Amino acid sequence: MFERMREDIQSVFHRDPAARNAFEVVTCYPGLHAVWLHRLAHALWLSGWKWLARVVSNFGRWLTGIEIHPGAKIGRRFFIDHGMGIVIGETAEIGNDVTLYQGVTLGGTSWNKGKRHPTLEDGVVVGAGAKVLGPFTVGAGAKIGSNAVVTKAVPAGATAVGIPGRIIVKADDELEAKRQAIAEKLGFDAYGVSQDMPDPVARAIGQLLDHLHAVDSRLEGMCGALKSLGSDYCAKDLPQLRNEDFAGMVKEADKPAV
Repeated sequence: MFERMREDIQSVFHRDPAARNAFEVVTCYPGLHAVWLHRLAHALWLSGWKWLARVVSNFGRWLTGIEIHPGAKIGRRFFIDHGMGIVIGETAEIGNDVTLYQGVTLGGTSWNKGKRHPTLEDGVVVGAGAKVLGPFTVGAGAKIGSNAVVTKAVPAGATAVGIPGRIIVKADDELEAKRQAIAEKLGFDAYGVSQDMPDPVARAIGQLLDHLHAVDSRLEGMCGALKSLGSDYCAKDLPQLRNEDFAGMVKEADKPAV
């Protein structure tokens, strides 16, 4: 028991740079208190003391603002940062080294008995305000973005964002290189257009660059064919796009929405 408690304290130091010493962690971290109270409540639940387990769980909710059903299964080094408003359902299963931030819900979408809450495998990180709803699995090392609503399985190592939750797919290096090349050719600053960014506008611009690259390649092929036939039609350079032409557009985009 004391070994598990030491692990829990060390996990706080590993994942929260604000932690200064063990005494502060033990006395001032409600996430840690919630985990320890849940361990007691879960042991009572498995021993058949259901009502007493719920009493301990309810006390933990009152003390920390974190609601964990005593039937939930939680692995080692589980870390809750801040924690207020977290809800973890009865059939939820959480692996080792999982991190949850404030406002997270591991909930169900059915009133039927049986498995109805999600399973989080080792190393999963769930951002603040996210809702993971249903009896599916979030794979090891996956990340759930803040305020996402996830209702389907998330593969290991993937990132899910948005409402409804969608998987962010990282473009391969070759595709990113092509996008960068066409962006530089057009005089466009492609910063922030990477598929790593969960931004639909950035994704649309990335797809536009893909289309421009395909059109540019086709035009070069046509020009090569015309040149082989003796035509000099393609000898002229295309007009250059100037960054200052887009300055007004950037300023308008930066204005806050009313």
